[in-house]
Amino acid sequence: MSLSFEGRVVLVTGAGGGLGREYALAFAERGASVVVNDLGADTKGGGKSSAAADKVVEEIRAKGGKAVANYDSVEDGEKLIQSTLDAFGRIDVVVNNAGILRDRSFARTSDLDWDLIQRVHLRGSFLVTRAAWNHMKNQKFGRIIMTASAAGIYGNFGQANYSAAKLGMLGLANTLAIEGRKYNVHCNTIAPVAGSRLTETVMPPDLVASLKPEYVAPLVLWLCHEQCQENGGLFEVGAGWIGKLRWERSQGRTVRQKNQPMTPEVVRDQWDKICDFTDATKPTSVQESLQSIMTVLSQVESGGEVDVNPTAAAASATSASGINPAEAVGQKLPPTTFNFTHTQCILYALGVGMSTRDPDHLSCSNVLCQVLHGEQYLELYRPLPTSGKLTSEATIADVLDKGSGAVILLDVNTYSGDELVSYNQFTVFVVGAGGFGGKRTSEKAKPSLPPPKRAPDAVVIDSTTRDQAALYRLSGDWNPLHIDPSFAAMGGFKAPILHGLCSFGFAARHVLKHFADNDPSRFKAIKVRFVKPVMPGQSLQTEMWKEGNRIHIQCKVKETDAVVLAGAYVDLHGASEASPESLTQGGGLQSELVFAEIGRRIKDLGSELVKKVNAVFGWEITKDGKSAAQWTIDLKNGSGSLHKGPCSGKADVTFTVSDEDFMEVVMGKLNPQKAFFSGKLKVRGNIMLSQKLEVILKDYAKL
Repeated sequence: MSLSFEGRVVLVTGAGGGLGREYALAFAERGASVVVNDLGADTKGGGKSSAAADKVVEEIRAKGGKAVANYDSVEDGEKLIQSTLDAFGRIDVVVNNAGILRDRSFARTSDLDWDLIQRVHLRGSFLVTRAAWNHMKNQKFGRIIMTASAAGIYGNFGQANYSAAKLGMLGLANTLAIEGRKYNVHCNTIAPVAGSRLTETVMPPDLVASLKPEYVAPLVLWLCHEQCQENGGLFEVGAGWIGKLRWERSQGRTVRQKNQPMTPEVVRDQWDKICDFTDATKPTSVQESLQSIMTVLSQVESGGEVDVNPTAAAASATSASGINPAEAVGQKLPPTTFNFTHTQCILYALGVGMSTRDPDHLSCSNVLCQVLHGEQYLELYRPLPTSGKLTSEATIADVLDKGSGAVILLDVNTYSGDELVSYNQFTVFVVGAGGFGGKRTSEKAKPSLPPPKRAPDAVVIDSTTRDQAALYRLSGDWNPLHIDPSFAAMGGFKAPILHGLCSFGFAARHVLKHFADNDPSRFKAIKVRFVKPVMPGQSLQTEMWKEGNRIHIQCKVKETDAVVLAGAYVDLHGASEASPESLTQGGGLQSELVFAEIGRRIKDLGSELVKKVNAVFGWEITKDGKSAAQWTIDLKNGSGSLHKGPCSGKADVTFTVSDEDFMEVVMGKLNPQKAFFSGKLKVRGNIMLSQKLEVILKDYAKL
């Protein structure tokens, strides 16, 4: 099906000859109403004539097309667009093609040589496009073409003025592509090679004759058609060949260390690696560009450790694959490590609003959360230690096409040594990377859930401080967006904003306080969708609805009533019906609580535990010298299981121990080897398997 421009109004500047004439004829041939603009000046910008524009209009009308001539300078952009509106009532397409040359070697370039080129090429394109911009936005359609040049992309002797203007037009186009995207106003840039009045001064006549303008016009028409969703592209075109250009960046090297000076000698010594384009990245936005700087800040401030947030790696992985879901999904990202001490835990606790004024907060500072973005789901499989080393392994679970951007769904498993301690799922929204024809939803995503349609069961209002973001960033998120007003302005904010995960921490803390007696061991999982930012100093209002062990939450800014966390909930472990002390007083077994916890863990992590343990354990618990209970832990078959009673088959190893000594071992008060050699712990079967018990029992002292 041929591309039609019926009903569209097109303005082509510099359309009296060469490329501009070819564009005007081609648009008119396919039904567009065309405004043929040409000042009629010579190639150096001198003189004025209506003849060139009139001739092209006559050609179009002779073929039955619709066209009017315009003789205004592109520096009179408002007049030019107004004449278009007067003639045809709207403006759909602007092709910024007008240009002149004043070639001089740099040393001989005068102020006039410089200024005239900038005024016609760069300023003229700005003025014409600005005059058309609001009309395009209001009608939710517009297509803009900027005409750059190989001289602007690569440089060329004797064209410093021309090169600067042409690359300036590319920068202008890139920003217009971003600002116009949501209004369906697209802007692309071409760097054409064709025979024209300008190129005939720098090319041999036979080459000029063979590089026909009609070999360029089809690209311009496609980029300006409503079917084309290309936006922010840069294309070289000529002789029937079209190629798209993009930026490439080396992996680079960090050449400074914390509290150490950065010297030119270090730069010199790392120069080959700085300039090595092996495994180069291809950034497509300011955000991707700045991500490297943010990563370096995190690395340096943490003493060289890699940032635990795999967001940048995910964006790079999908960028490298051109947002091809078939290539991206399932791709594993490089493991990241995070060393921490109790100091980091305290800083995090303070960063999410905990205070020594509330004594219950002192027991709650063990909940550690990694810095993530977008929608986030976090589940803890065991209490996190207050110090140690965590390793995170991330996999791209899915890539979704949201039109204006791509959503990367990332699964991250975090280990302490070989033990899985937490699972995170979060999304990265890559602006401008959508439109690749992918699916919009994924069955792999942890869904957000709306709260019940009733009044909340509890509401907490908690004030943040003006320094909340400055304090929270000490947990490892060094993004200047949260501390530097200039960076915040780049993101469209009037002032630095609070980290989304800081609000996340406030809300989780409110749930633990009201529904779990500030017991962090009751925390199981949390899901949150970040909606709007919070400014440091504002008050957070958390509304909570209890539905069994699930607490639905919604968080607002009290001062504005704006929802900042939505579709959110916290899952809690059920509270024990009785404490070990009450069980003992009533004649029950303390060990039953431990086996209940083991059963819960097998239910959640059975397949993972089977892979690591691959054994069947039998337990005989005694009390007062008599058998009181038997348990079988099967971590060998299926997805694992626990049942009370003797093993139906043959256990790989069986332990006999008193209820009291069992609890001493679990609580870490009795060394298992000492218990064995003293006769308190008896073992039958493969005694070496006892070493794998650590995976099951470790760190469950807080029962």
